[in-house]
Amino acid sequence: MMGKINGRVRVLLAGAALSALVLTGAPAYAETPADTLVLAWAIDDIITLDPAESFEISAGEMMGNSYDRLVRFDPADPSNIYGDIAESWTVSDDGKTFTFKIKPGLKFASGNPVTAEDVAFSIQRVVKLDKSPAFILTQFGLTKDNVDENAKATDASTFVFVTDQAYAPTFVLNCLTSNPAAVVDKKLVLEHVEAVTPSEENKFDNDFGYAWLKTNYAGSGPMKIRDWRANEILVLERNDNYYGDKAPLARVIYRHVKESATQRLMLESGDIDIARNLSPNDLDAVSANENLAVTSTPKGTVYYISLNQKNETLAKPEVRQAFKYLVDYDGIGETLIKGIGEINQTFLPKGMLGWADDKPFKLDVAKAKELLAAAGVPEGFSVTMDVRNTQPVTGIAESFQQSLAEAGIKMEIIPGDGKQTLTKYRARNHDMYIGQWGVDYWDPHSNADTFTSNPDNADDASSKTLAWRNAWDIPELTAETKSAVVEPDSAKRVEIYKSLQKKFVETSPFVMIYQQTEVAGVRKAVQNFKLGPSSDTTYVYKVSKN
Repeated sequence: MMGKINGRVRVLLAGAALSALVLTGAPAYAETPADTLVLAWAIDDIITLDPAESFEISAGEMMGNSYDRLVRFDPADPSNIYGDIAESWTVSDDGKTFTFKIKPGLKFASGNPVTAEDVAFSIQRVVKLDKSPAFILTQFGLTKDNVDENAKATDASTFVFVTDQAYAPTFVLNCLTSNPAAVVDKKLVLEHVEAVTPSEENKFDNDFGYAWLKTNYAGSGPMKIRDWRANEILVLERNDNYYGDKAPLARVIYRHVKESATQRLMLESGDIDIARNLSPNDLDAVSANENLAVTSTPKGTVYYISLNQKNETLAKPEVRQAFKYLVDYDGIGETLIKGIGEINQTFLPKGMLGWADDKPFKLDVAKAKELLAAAGVPEGFSVTMDVRNTQPVTGIAESFQQSLAEAGIKMEIIPGDGKQTLTKYRARNHDMYIGQWGVDYWDPHSNADTFTSNPDNADDASSKTLAWRNAWDIPELTAETKSAVVEPDSAKRVEIYKSLQKKFVETSPFVMIYQQTEVAGVRKAVQNFKLGPSSDTTYVYKVSKN
């Protein structure tokens, strides 16, 4: 673990034990400290603190606040990409070489200087470790063999990034805003490497600090990660070495609280400053409280149910379509996601380039039965679904379970925390899974590349997209997805994404449910808390309290 937290934070954490007293009507715990922001949020999806591996929603927020990258995008205007540690950049005439100049005088939280060599090491490390998010960088032709040459520092302030072909420059830059492009402290990480035995699959003799960085921090962002206890708490502290405006607050504490009602009561009592998982009913209660406020923003996050194509029954095209007619979209929209989401039946979120406003499905049990009969399973079958035990996911799964039963399908819900369900899903060991996907960068390729691309369906494939996780072998759609990202004409690009969405809706093993509207209940003392459109653009380091 990353070190002991100071006494004042320990006092605050002790307040967690008083939450039960609050819930039973005993005197409320005192207001949170003036120099500390406390948020209640379901953070059980965090499985690592390493930017080379971290790929979860709540972990993304931690990375966005604690790690710099070459460039970022403006949450208020995602089309505006600006330099973070990059002072400037140029693109070669052939569109394949991006040269970045690093701002002078920058330091990591450790005190080590930030150089172009740190940037190169960070990119190389992601590619060589080859964890889940590596595809965001390897899609540019980077491999373990060529990354040292194609992502390198030519001097202390110059980083050169070479792609295998010409892409739209904004696409490349958008990818470099993502968490895998976070810059880690090379000197600090190398002090914690562990030896490994080279193999045919992995020719390297060390782990690039992988074991250490799972639970430690090596960044230069406005906050530093001080402490993380899985399924309990994560503490950010102000990084006084940060190059930009320093965080107004000394620390930010995320407390793992899954239940919406508990979060609301803690917010009302002053035990927390912000509640992040409010249900529609609790959201209404917060809205009516004069001491509290509600903030919301459309999120680039879509929720879906997926059907593993390794299951022979779920692989039948008619079964895939039948399931899309067994969702009570209207009921879910009017109750379970009221105020926190909007029904969306495609893989792109509303507001993204090329989004198709098409909702062809509604609850139609008779139609579903016709399709099941055509698939040769008129009497139904039994199946399981892995479900993270948070709302509204559990409620949606239970609603779906009831609809399936009307068509003769028996679905067993297998509950688990975020780590349990994700680990099983990533190993392709599920029947069905209900989950969410947040954009990694604000470009339609972010979602198209995971929902409609599967370059290699083998179990040991290097590119493990959501299509791969569900064993959906789609060479034609994969090729079409690839064509969209190299299309220089924006209008033609839009048409390709419209085509992809139409084919996806008609044939995919994904039952798309809704796009998230992220909401939060906030105490009036909190200033400048703004939810971002992506998982890594809710910048808590900008928050103050009065």
